[in-house]
Amino acid sequence: MRISVVLGTRPEIIKLAPLIKELRKKGIDFFVLHTGQHYSHQLDKVFFDQLGLPHPKYNLKVGSGSHAQETGRMLIGIEKILLEEKPDIVLVEGDTNSVLAGALAAAKIGVRIGHVEAGLRSYDRSMPEEINRVLTDHLSDYLFAPTPKAEQILLGEGMAKEKIFVTGNTIVDAVYQNRELAKSGTDIIHELHLKPEGYFLVTLHRQENVDNTARFASILTGLSRLAAHFQLPVVYPIHPRSRKIMSQSALKAQDLTIIDPVDFFSFIQLESNAKLILTDSGGVQEEACILGVPCVTMRDNTERPETVEVGANILAGASPDRIIECAQVMLNRKNKWVNPFGDGRAAERIVSIITEAKSD
Repeated sequence: MRISVVLGTRPEIIKLAPLIKELRKKGIDFFVLHTGQHYSHQLDKVFFDQLGLPHPKYNLKVGSGSHAQETGRMLIGIEKILLEEKPDIVLVEGDTNSVLAGALAAAKIGVRIGHVEAGLRSYDRSMPEEINRVLTDHLSDYLFAPTPKAEQILLGEGMAKEKIFVTGNTIVDAVYQNRELAKSGTDIIHELHLKPEGYFLVTLHRQENVDNTARFASILTGLSRLAAHFQLPVVYPIHPRSRKIMSQSALKAQDLTIIDPVDFFSFIQLESNAKLILTDSGGVQEEACILGVPCVTMRDNTERPETVEVGANILAGASPDRIIECAQVMLNRKNKWVNPFGDGRAAERIVSIITEAKSD
């Protein structure tokens, strides 16, 4: 058996890391194909180094562009490599342009596809990620659903039951495997002069938030008012694209502690010690839930409804008043929820399913 792991962004590297390690542990022939969708050291290479992963055999270095430009360049490059390498299965994870390009290139030449984190839905087709995840699910031969809810969504869309496997989410594997290592690594809490549970942590980068200047400004106003209201630092490791849009639009972020993107271990430290996390990232919603830190999601919908249902998360949208209101709700909530994303053995299950299917 030969497997191609296609990835392109920071979240994919983190979530596929446990799977790559399991493939290596089992002695399975695989190679990593990086599209280069994320290409800065801070959002890419540092994660391979820190997580102890083999560096990609291929890197397409597609860089930035429109959705069509990115996906088109990826398709051309991925198809060429798959035709040369002839893998049995292509594994992709999540909902980026890299995921869709990997799945589509494989489907066109008859290579089987495994979609890790299948069945997530926001039901908002204005989100590029929603288009990517829906199309990838419908192209895939193996649908690795993180939760029973995701399985029900797939069945409701007419997917064959024999294609669907509830495995848990590999982000749990990644957090469990690296939480203790993060404590012994860099001490970003000390470096930023923060106190445990004495600050709020923000991530904000989704297209529907930062590409809409009025919405981005509204959220930044809410975060500034939050810092003033609770008299606590609001730490924002800013994505390069978000920083660029802020600069171009002359948006202000008063009272926010804006820092450059950080490595995975540093980010786990920041998450674990935060009093509250405010985000528009699906992955960060999951991580906050797993770590037992209350979360406010600055979106109108979420493809991680399990986090809301267990009481770990609340949707705030972009209104400053609503952001403060939701922060107060979550700060008053006891963080005794049960993690709905599995036991940290998702990668092991996925590799077993693939190898057993091949032997059959």
